Amino acid sequence: MNTRKLGKTGFEVSEIGLGTWQLGESFGPVNDESAAEILKTARSLDVNFWDTADVYGGGQSERRIGAFKDKKGVIVATKLGRNGEIFPGRSGFKKAAVKDSLAGSLKRLGVETLDLAQLHTIPPEVLADGEIFNIMDDMRDAGMIQHWGASVESVDEALTAMKADGCTTLQIIFNLFRQDYITEVFPTAQKRNVGIIVRLPLASGLLSGKWSKDHQFADTDHRKFNANGEKFNVGETFAGLPFETGVMLADQLKQMVPKTAPLSQFALRWILDQPAVSTIIAGVTRPDQLRSNVDAIRLDPVEPALAEDLKGWYADKVKPAIRGKI
Repeated sequence: MNTRKLGKTGFEVSEIGLGTWQLGESFGPVNDESAAEILKTARSLDVNFWDTADVYGGGQSERRIGAFKDKKGVIVATKLGRNGEIFPGRSGFKKAAVKDSLAGSLKRLGVETLDLAQLHTIPPEVLADGEIFNIMDDMRDAGMIQHWGASVESVDEALTAMKADGCTTLQIIFNLFRQDYITEVFPTAQKRNVGIIVRLPLASGLLSGKWSKDHQFADTDHRKFNANGEKFNVGETFAGLPFETGVMLADQLKQMVPKTAPLSQFALRWILDQPAVSTIIAGVTRPDQLRSNVDAIRLDPVEPALAEDLKGWYADKVKPAIRGKI
């Protein structure tokens, strides 16, 4: 496994990490045995960066990670701010609630200090106010967390978060269907030594290239109940694309890229070609999916001419169809 520095945290993290939203069963049922097998596979592949959140399955994802015994050398990042207590009505904030949320994550994960706590797509006006950054600095200084970062939904939010000296990482939606961070965010992150954590690298599975327009998802899967932003930001599902449009674009992409590897691996390789990126947190529901993700690090970098073609294709064909924040 190749590793990269996670910004000014100093952590050496695996290029392919593990997103554990699925362990909270937001993509359908995952039992305890399957969850443990996924974590065991991550250890066997030297995937040492695991990302979770207090709201994934109401704490279920954190509890499953906490119950897993073999975590030596693993860096666990969690998130806070979407549980309805820190930001009542999604506005304002409570310092005591931030502390209580972190305390809950500490207990569920079974640790004394959190490696990394990330603000979880909090309201942009709260980011702009800046006081929440002071609160996170206080939590760090009190020893509850080693480092803090921000999971954001747009370029503007990313740039706002990086204005805080204490912000060590950014978690962003970035993939072949969401390329805008390359222009301004990545150079700023490199200048400020902020680690970039990529989520939704496969656009909720669209970039596997395996679906047809008539594919059906389970009622408990956010790809069904949030397909049009019914429950939260539409950009968190299929990178903001309507499902049928995403399938069509994935089919176009398959005609543009080499046939030497699955589309999913090519999509991950393209992300790894961005030097500002520290790690990719692709979620999985089966161990074989994680093994396939890790195989992407062995691919050759994308040819420069093809990378330019993909840039133009994104601007012309993909970006006009994206809904929600960019």
